[in-house]
Amino acid sequence: MLDSKILRADPAAVREQLRVKRFELDTEQFQALDIQRRELQELTESLQNARNIRSKEIGKAKASGKDIAPLIADVGNLGEQLEAAKEKFSLLQDELSGFLSRIPNIPHSDVPPGKLDEDNVELQRWGSLPEFNFTPKDHVDLGAEGALDFDVAARMSGARFVVVHHHLARLQRALVQYMLDTHIEKHQYREVYVPYLVGPEALFGTGQLPKFADDQFRIAGERELYLIPTAEVPVTNLYRDRIIDADVLPVRHVCHSPCFRSEAGSYGRDTRGMIRQHQFEKVELVQLVHPDESWNALEELTSHAEAILKGLELPFRRMLLCGGDLGFSSAKTLDLEVWLPGQSCYREISSCSNFQDFQARRLMARFRQAGTRQTEFVHTINGSGVAVGRALVAVMENYQDGEGRIHIPDVLRKYMGNQTQLDLRDQL
Repeated sequence: MLDSKILRADPAAVREQLRVKRFELDTEQFQALDIQRRELQELTESLQNARNIRSKEIGKAKASGKDIAPLIADVGNLGEQLEAAKEKFSLLQDELSGFLSRIPNIPHSDVPPGKLDEDNVELQRWGSLPEFNFTPKDHVDLGAEGALDFDVAARMSGARFVVVHHHLARLQRALVQYMLDTHIEKHQYREVYVPYLVGPEALFGTGQLPKFADDQFRIAGERELYLIPTAEVPVTNLYRDRIIDADVLPVRHVCHSPCFRSEAGSYGRDTRGMIRQHQFEKVELVQLVHPDESWNALEELTSHAEAILKGLELPFRRMLLCGGDLGFSSAKTLDLEVWLPGQSCYREISSCSNFQDFQARRLMARFRQAGTRQTEFVHTINGSGVAVGRALVAVMENYQDGEGRIHIPDVLRKYMGNQTQLDLRDQL
């Protein structure tokens, strides 16, 4: 959530900044609500002060033997007016909070204008594209003899689900373990296991609600719960309504979890294979940092995600997202896109974002310097380190040999019983 002081100081400037995200801020509505808030606050304070004065006059009048009935009536009347003003103020505060909750984060000045992912800016590339003496297949065709079963998954659950079998399932598990070990042992993240179901307040805190309610899987029951769209939600919510000591920062967490997304606004996109699934897995990286360190932290976290792709020797490129492709809560996002030879294109495998204090304000996640009472909002950074299913797809397509086999990257072999290759046709 934006700091309302920024909006009050220069709403026109904020409106222009948000247009980079293709969001039109209604400054007139905000100013009208803010004026009403200020007037009601002043009225409430005035009535409170008047009632206090009348209450003191009752004591003095009683001591001097005067008739206090008119004063008691005045106090009662002021009390009724005060309660009415407080109720109006509370309703207006709720309306103003609802208005503010729908405003996205202000994009960083680096963020380029643009509407679609075609307008994103390529910053750098790593690795050489593989060369084949055969026409490379995509992962769907590679897994067609049984390793990947989309049909049986569809019969159980519908479209955009998959069953992964045998050696390939083990390879997926190896990818998870490799990512976790790398981030814990080399990058000093602390692993955490979290619930996969959260309440609406958790999704509000990280910015998925209210704007993206249609993209969530809601669970019917006694309590309103949602399947997590990313581990970012529960991990960041570990610090909701908390004040931590400044010397604890930075906080670094890594979490492996399934993710569930309805993808309500993406029907017709990426419908083939495992690229856009309703259920998938990620190894998520989350950092809480001092505001002075958040841009350094974004670069560091992005390099940690890149280290996974470098270890797997998968070609990739780093992209700076344009305003139209930038997430609701993000001030700046760097995407990593891995090369998929079966599709002859780069596809996103990690998004690394700096939210600055946007999520922290919604969560009331703060820190305090030693020896002081003053608190500040932390800055939150997160990113995929990386998406497991897409990493599996990338390994399949980049390491295929044209004979139905996949060569196993060196860094994964210790998790695969020291095998050097697996046969996608062998499902026994």
